[in-house]
Amino acid sequence: MINLQKAKQEFKKYVSNYDIENERIKLKIAHTERTANIAKEIAKHLKLEEEGVQLAELIGLLHDIGRFEQVKRYNTFIDKNSVNHGALGAEILFEEGLIQNFITDRQYYEIIKKSILNHNKNKKDLEFSNEKEELYSKMIRDADKTDIIYALTFEEKEAAWGKADFSNEKMTDEIFREFIEKREIDYQQRKTAVDILVSHFAYVYDFNYQYGLQIIKEKNYMKKIYNRFKFEDKETKVRIKQIYEIVEDYLEKIEGENG
Repeated sequence: MINLQKAKQEFKKYVSNYDIENERIKLKIAHTERTANIAKEIAKHLKLEEEGVQLAELIGLLHDIGRFEQVKRYNTFIDKNSVNHGALGAEILFEEGLIQNFITDRQYYEIIKKSILNHNKNKKDLEFSNEKEELYSKMIRDADKTDIIYALTFEEKEAAWGKADFSNEKMTDEIFREFIEKREIDYQQRKTAVDILVSHFAYVYDFNYQYGLQIIKEKNYMKKIYNRFKFEDKETKVRIKQIYEIVEDYLEKIEGENG
């Protein structure tokens, strides 16, 4: 069986090497702990056996391990301006050997590695070698997005979006077009903090299981995020309202289909 108690102790030991008073580090520690719990609950919802539930929780604990070094090196969470944090996490765990501190049973290594590499990719770029890799990659993607959306309802804007006030920023035409036409945002094309906000609204279209979407709908997370922002630019204001309403309509439709 997977020793989650030991894994959690090792996680605390690892993050103690970083400035835990840094707001970005604090944010990611809390996010990691919540995401691990959500991953566990998704696995239970899918009626996985106990070891499968434990593996999901462990992947949740490890999925953002690259974030801490990213913040230390670059002081940002924006991969485009620094490094792919999923790839960095896989490198730290599997090339530098840190994974052995968390779990010694090598039968799970490839699933853990693939899940970490997949968790922050665009959907079209996902890679799986088998059904288990696909299952755990999808679970961690859902758990991660569920907690990110929750955290965006209250976290400091500078820590979450890289800017404390972007009321005067504009949404780029390409990002708006991508949302309206495909409802999937190419992260590499985001140019402003508003573009990043749009990509967070688009998260709802990239869920694999109902568990996370139900939480988002029941807790009114998207409305809370929408209400946090006031934009001076008229076009951006209209576009954000339109995006928010499309997302809410989608959540209502999904709830109706599964009600």
